[in-house]
Amino acid sequence: MDKLPESLKQSQYYGILEDAVNMALGAGRIQLEYFRTDRLETQNKFNDADIVTRADKESEHLIIETIHTRYPDHSILAEESGVEEHASQWRWVIDPLDGTTNFNNGIPFFSVSIGVQYQGETVVGVVYAPYLHEMYYAIKGEGAYLNGNKIACSTKDRLATSVLCTGFPIDKDRNPDNNLDNVARILPVCRCFRRLGSAAIDISYTAAGYLDGFWEMNLNLWDVCAGLLIAHEAGCISEKYRTDRKESVIVAPEKIFHLMRPLIK
Repeated sequence: MDKLPESLKQSQYYGILEDAVNMALGAGRIQLEYFRTDRLETQNKFNDADIVTRADKESEHLIIETIHTRYPDHSILAEESGVEEHASQWRWVIDPLDGTTNFNNGIPFFSVSIGVQYQGETVVGVVYAPYLHEMYYAIKGEGAYLNGNKIACSTKDRLATSVLCTGFPIDKDRNPDNNLDNVARILPVCRCFRRLGSAAIDISYTAAGYLDGFWEMNLNLWDVCAGLLIAHEAGCISEKYRTDRKESVIVAPEKIFHLMRPLIK
């Protein structure tokens, strides 16, 4: 990957961003060693739709051990290891492998997501798609970048020309509140929608203008923490549209957001 832009070096958060990028690169190398091999050791967590592989665990271990070395007093929230609390105003929010179902099936849309919060606010975000060689990152107030180049969200203003993205909750097998009603309302009025399988990539692609909007229900903070900062810094707005289904978010450029919002329940 190219060096981080010189323009970011003046930020007080630059050192943390640099470390987070290097952690993501290291986790990505682990994932590529296992991708499309028979060494994944896949296990179920919640159900058949919620799985974990050896690569998830080893990626998270590398990231957490680096945080322990570099920032021993910082708190951590990680998908596989849970919460590690310290008396600190800093917290790292980690999804070591977002898109495990894709990864497990040999589909290259998977990512490492690392968000860093200070006093409860996300100030650094990194989303890395190792197979695609795409590193998205942002520092609060400093814009959003992809591989060293500044990015901005779509300028579209009509759903009819917009490509939107969504996903489905892991409890879709037992809970009829599973997003199909939203798809039924949105699909007829947009150009089309995609289901890429990694919320961190979905949000980053919305930030970069490759997608024109994203929504999904029942995510976790580690799925969205880094991506939402990247999206906001690229000009998107977002909203938690449900309070009863964990992290249920809409992310889009402002004009598209206001067209999507009435259709999503």
